[in-house]
Amino acid sequence: MKVLVIGGGGREHALAWKLAQSPEAHEVFVAPGNAGTASEPKLINVPLAADDIDSLLEFVQIEKVDLTVVGPEDPLAAGIVDRFEDVGCRILGPRSNAAQLESSKGFCKDFMQRHNIPTANYRRFDNLNAARDYLSDHPLPVVIKADGLAAGKGVIIAATREQAEDALVGMLRDARFQDAGKSVVVEEYLEGQEASFICLVDGTDVVPLATSQDHKARDDGGTGPNTGGMGAYSPTPLITEILHERVMREIIRPTIEGMATEGEIYRGFLYAGLMIDASGNPRVLEYNCRFGDPETQPILMRLETDFLALCLAATEGRLASQSPQWDPRPALGVVLAIREYPASYPKGVSILGLEGAEGDADVKVFHAGTAQEGENTVTNGGRVLCVCALGNSLATAQSRAYQAVDVIEFEGMFCRRDIGGSAIT
Repeated sequence: MKVLVIGGGGREHALAWKLAQSPEAHEVFVAPGNAGTASEPKLINVPLAADDIDSLLEFVQIEKVDLTVVGPEDPLAAGIVDRFEDVGCRILGPRSNAAQLESSKGFCKDFMQRHNIPTANYRRFDNLNAARDYLSDHPLPVVIKADGLAAGKGVIIAATREQAEDALVGMLRDARFQDAGKSVVVEEYLEGQEASFICLVDGTDVVPLATSQDHKARDDGGTGPNTGGMGAYSPTPLITEILHERVMREIIRPTIEGMATEGEIYRGFLYAGLMIDASGNPRVLEYNCRFGDPETQPILMRLETDFLALCLAATEGRLASQSPQWDPRPALGVVLAIREYPASYPKGVSILGLEGAEGDADVKVFHAGTAQEGENTVTNGGRVLCVCALGNSLATAQSRAYQAVDVIEFEGMFCRRDIGGSAIT
């Protein structure tokens, strides 16, 4: 079979790497890919942008690609699944209306309210003065979200009135996030611990994948600006067997059923970012309509089942017969970033030590923001690499990941040093 993975980050490297392990996979194209996907067996980079839907569709038709897997959110929001399905090309992902669960925070919150899915209390605003009035006596801290897609940076946790004012002005008046911030969601701040609950959905049936926990803040101790994710591990001890059943019953199944009642068949990956409070109650912070990054990397390190077979089953409505098997060992991934991230950052910095970092089969370096310049691998993004390791315990996986991290060098390299620490202690 020929497979296409759309995207060029760490998630897409992991997706393509795992898909290529299937004996049914003959070639796995990655558009546009990165320096890591360029060096993997059976993987072939294609110089097409992830949002160039016309060119991607033409490529799939010419190459007779059997399955396309969408990595990032932007092409989903732009309707790539609609375009492919309308001409009979098999693709895994939700259609654009269903993808509004991620592409519009306001749509998502209203949807959860309609279907009694537990989430934070909220209000929507597109008028600066009205939002100011609402916030004047709102308890602090408060969460302010740009309605649209903002590359993981459109969520501001304001601890003071001044920070809240700056967030509102930046979004609604100064267009800090361009059209994504023309409307905002203001919601209560939820206390607790976060967990990622990712499923594969075929429109009716759901296969929950291994649980995981992401680290969104840039700096140790969960401080600093919000990012796309600085590391993750799987599984998370936060999701007990009892809580797992509760999340499926109260959140995941009502979401799929709610979509169906509103005329949308949800097919693809569904990611529920959860806040678990001190009493063990889950509430939804956000939905993503694709695999998370960097959760994909440690989760797929643990997957023992043929991933291509799972994806095909999702496109064909056969997930009821699927039961993925997992390596019982935990996996942990550490993101190596440019120090300036998530602000503007330099590109083209040489990366050293990549070959030495992957000492055995239980350590894998997934590329995210990288490119190839001649014989050199260089930085090409804010999040550059995700160094993952398996271990007999989470502490061992953490130790092995950081040992590999310390082999890698590039100017301005930065990472958190406490990924998985709260679960270990």
